[in-house]
Order: sequence, then C-alpha cells, then structure tokens
Amino acid sequence: MNHTLHLCSVRDGADELAAVVHPRRGLALVRDLLPDFTGDIRQVLAEDLLERLEKLAETADGGVFRDPEKVTYGAPYRHPRMLWGIGLNYVEHASDLSEGVPEEPASFIKGDHTVIGPGEDIPIPVQSERTTTEAEVAVVIGRYCRNVEVDDALDYVAGVVPVLDQTAEDILQLNPRFLTRSKNFPGFFSFGPRIVPLAEAVGTGTLADMQVSTVVNGEVRRTNTVSHMRYSPEYLVSFHSKVMPLYPGDIISTGTPGAIHIRPGDTAECRVSGVGTLRNPVTSGS
Repeated sequence: MNHTLHLCSVRDGADELAAVVHPRRGLALVRDLLPDFTGDIRQVLAEDLLERLEKLAETADGGVFRDPEKVTYGAPYRHPRMLWGIGLNYVEHASDLSEGVPEEPASFIKGDHTVIGPGEDIPIPVQSERTTTEAEVAVVIGRYCRNVEVDDALDYVAGVVPVLDQTAEDILQLNPRFLTRSKNFPGFFSFGPRIVPLAEAVGTGTLADMQVSTVVNGEVRRTNTVSHMRYSPEYLVSFHSKVMPLYPGDIISTGTPGAIHIRPGDTAECRVSGVGTLRNPVTSGS
C-alpha cells in the first residue's frame, strides 16, 4: 500500500480520537478532514479512506493541524478483529529458551481485552510470579488479504507499529498448552504510538534491516534485526492469509528478540528503528 500518513489516535479527555500525521503539515484529527467521520483508525482502513485522507491532508486549511509532539497518544484502535502473535521467531531467542525454531510459525491469538496504548499500565497479574515483556514490530493489514504469496504480501500491509507483548512465563512453563492463558491477561498487548507506512519505516534499506529492541528501565536488554527472524513478516502475512482471510486492521506481531522479566515499578519499552518508541509503566495487577 502506498501512502505517507502515519495513523494514530490522540487522547482528548476520556475520548480517543482517530488522527493522521502528515510528513510536513503535522497532525490532524480525521473528523476535521472528514466531518462526518466518527470511527477509529480500524474503520479508516476498513472503509478504504486512506487515499482520500492523503488528498485532504494536502489541501486542508493549516488551522486543522497541530504539533504531533504535543499530543498524548492512545492505542491506534482498541478492538482489532484479529490479533496474531508469533512465538520463537528469532533463532537466538529460541536458543535462550533451549528450544528450536518450529518448522512452521508458532502462532497464537490474543483477545482485544489485552490492548493498551502508550503510557498505560502493564499490570502484573496476581496469578504470575514471573511476567515478561517482549518488544516486537507488528504489521497492520490494510486491505482484504486471502491466499497471497510471499512476494505480494507487503502490498496488503498498511504499516508497521511497535508492540510490547507480555507473557506470564511461569504459567506457560507449567505446560506449553497454557500459551493462550499465559498471553491473555489484561494489558498484555500494548501498541502505538503510530502506525508508520512501510516505505518510510525502511527508508533506503529493507524491512530485513529493521532493528527491534526490548528495553527495561532505559537499558537495552535484547536487540536484533528482522533479518534474523526465521519467518519474515511477509512470510507471516502470506502464511496466515492461507489459514484464514485477513481484514483491514488485523495485526500480526512478528516475534521478539528477547523476553525480559518485569516487576511493578519498572518501565518497559519497545524501540523499532525507523518506526518509533513505545513505553509503558509496570504496576501490580488485581
């Protein structure tokens, strides 16, 4: 997909409002460009509004734009229809856990109740004594996608976004079949602040050059490049499109270079080169 706008939401009191960031003009609320629009960024994708918004953002009155550094971002949207995670996708991470990379992607599904945005608390559940945070880069599907081949897969991607995926690791270690349970506590999927177009994210390089880092309390604990994934983002899109249809706003989080134990009082970060930084405080849950 060819577009230049970043996709995001901004907080306005108790509300989160869909917004776009133009590379030169700044941030504008979607409703200021499309006065009848009342939905979220997922709806922008579902209704195929990106091309129209691109044109409107070029010609709109300058008064609708604001400084993107002076707003508070929420999650780009709260209710993805489908949220895939991928386990053990970096060879080095798999070896850390004394496991091999699976012969096919080890995917799992998370519910939208896990979704939080930048700056929101990651609550450690009382059931877990060892919860980890995992920095990842996710791809966001931009248009209907079914049975696509690897070479065409990125044409269906609206952009990429930083993710913090949490796991109750001690629960998972009890039994690998507890994967869904260990991944689905509230606050266990943070994403944002912006969905960045693929062309901008990779710049003059390629998606394989993108660096992903898990950071806790300002210290880079694990880092790696997409080139060291066993299954590339484009392969993951193709693979899952052959399992089921993928729709605009569906998310595939592509795996972590390393999971780090977190405790209440910590600050977790995902840093993705060319895309941005996602930061969340860690608290005690209930």
